[in-house]
Amino acid sequence: MLGKAGIWTFALDALPATRVAETAAEIEELGYRTLWFGEGFGRDTVSQAWMTLSATSRLTVASGIANIALRDPIAMAAAERSLNEAFPGRYLLGIGGHRVSDEPLHMDGYSIPSRGDAVRTMTGYLDAMDAIPLNSPAPADPPRRVLAALGPKMLALAAERTLGAHPYFVGVEHTRRAREIMGPRALLAVEQAVVLDTDTGRAREVAAQHVGFYARNAPHQTASLRRQGFDDADFAGPSRRLVDTIVAYGDVDVVEKRVREHLDAGADHVCLQVLTADQDRAPLREWRELAPAVLAGDLES
Repeated sequence: MLGKAGIWTFALDALPATRVAETAAEIEELGYRTLWFGEGFGRDTVSQAWMTLSATSRLTVASGIANIALRDPIAMAAAERSLNEAFPGRYLLGIGGHRVSDEPLHMDGYSIPSRGDAVRTMTGYLDAMDAIPLNSPAPADPPRRVLAALGPKMLALAAERTLGAHPYFVGVEHTRRAREIMGPRALLAVEQAVVLDTDTGRAREVAAQHVGFYARNAPHQTASLRRQGFDDADFAGPSRRLVDTIVAYGDVDVVEKRVREHLDAGADHVCLQVLTADQDRAPLREWRELAPAVLAGDLES
């Protein structure tokens, strides 16, 4: 369905609409089956999905994630139905945005309020989506959803109420534990950050900047990292051990090896977030270089 490896990116927000369409079409032409994109203060997740789905014919487009703090469940359920009606079997809704802190999240000077307990909030949001009496034409197949799940309770909820989980910013050992918690049937689609650069020092610097940003600014991610065995000393650097756990950096073989490790640990799909020093650049060169290795097998089927 999703292929063993896909693309995860924030870079589409920096591109004009025509380039978004061209980029999605090239990702499909390269053989990737799935394109994931994040949601911040760029395009909203529904608009981005329409743009990328309209530009492609086979590609699965996945939100990674649609933030529940930014839209009412009525709006999300209606958009989900419309996208599935227009593009049957090609849209995967990833939802999240819950946090472990009751304090507002400040992003670029804007305050996003907390909705309280993560599992209770997400359960209520899913209940609301399912209860809304939508009157638009129903798609032939039921909607496909995954949760941005990290902790044991959210992983269990993902397995119980949705297709599965989309963990972000995790290591291979987290994948192994997630599979144990979720059981054998739930979808496990893991994000993996990578830096494709054979200059190890330069690659590690880019990787450390990425890890350091989340370690300083994302309490839900540091809580997850503590469950994975890291502590304040790891966050301060960030430590080499933490960077190496979260980011695969080096040549194509290093990335392919990390993908295989996640798959062996129980992942069904690994979505690759290519990091570069220029964060506004869509890493087309790297996506092209990675495709033959990480899509081996997918390309023939």
